[in-house]
Amino acid sequence: MLMASEGAERGSGFRRGGRGFSPAPARAPPPPRVSPPGLGQTMASSEEDGAGSGSLEEKEKGRKRRLGALATAWLIGYNIAMTAGWLVLAIAMARFYMQKGTYKGLYKTVQKTLKFFQTFAVSRIFMVWFITHSIKQIQNEESVILFLVVWTVTEITRYSFYTFNLLNHLPYFIKWARYNFFIILYPVGVAGELLTIYAALPYVKKTGIFSLRLPNKYNVSFDYYYFLIIVMASYIPLFPQLYFHMLWQRRKVLHGEVIVEKDD
Repeated sequence: MLMASEGAERGSGFRRGGRGFSPAPARAPPPPRVSPPGLGQTMASSEEDGAGSGSLEEKEKGRKRRLGALATAWLIGYNIAMTAGWLVLAIAMARFYMQKGTYKGLYKTVQKTLKFFQTFAVSRIFMVWFITHSIKQIQNEESVILFLVVWTVTEITRYSFYTFNLLNHLPYFIKWARYNFFIILYPVGVAGELLTIYAALPYVKKTGIFSLRLPNKYNVSFDYYYFLIIVMASYIPLFPQLYFHMLWQRRKVLHGEVIVEKDD
């Protein structure tokens, strides 16, 4: 009976304490699990940072796409304008010759258009401004008309090639012209330029144009006559490099040849 009562007492939550029964102390509930300070905030901020970096990358890609589209649009507009400009020059040259029956005075008629578009293109500024424009006695030379015709055909072909290529719609004839016309045009154009410089030499030597003689306050001298001779000599190493590079490009583009350079 005692054991049963003790078992009942223990089961009922009471204990014997001295003279009577007293309730057993209640067991304290386990403390709540607390995450380390800032852990939740760190995880949340990490997720936000991840989302933020993703959005930044997307914004950067979008910005690059917009800049690429703007650059392409600008290049297309530039090449269309240059093609149109050289076409205008070609029409003016043809009209002058048909009306006059001679090339005398042709350069004077087209020089404004030529200077604008050739200077805008940056290339050949030397031939336009420091030779043909500055030495007027040579403007009616046959060599001037020679390089003018070559430049005109070359530039119309080149800029139209760039335009259609940017538009991803390149006619085969334009591509063929770009990589075939140069075979004749480049040597003829170089010959025209060299003959024009050669024709300018006597006038340069006589007038001393663009030359700086001693004595002067700068204590330096510059002879434009000998400078032109050096320019003419520079064609010897430079022209073959450009010409053979274009031949290599022709084989690659028109014939699809894969050219592997051999190591020495």
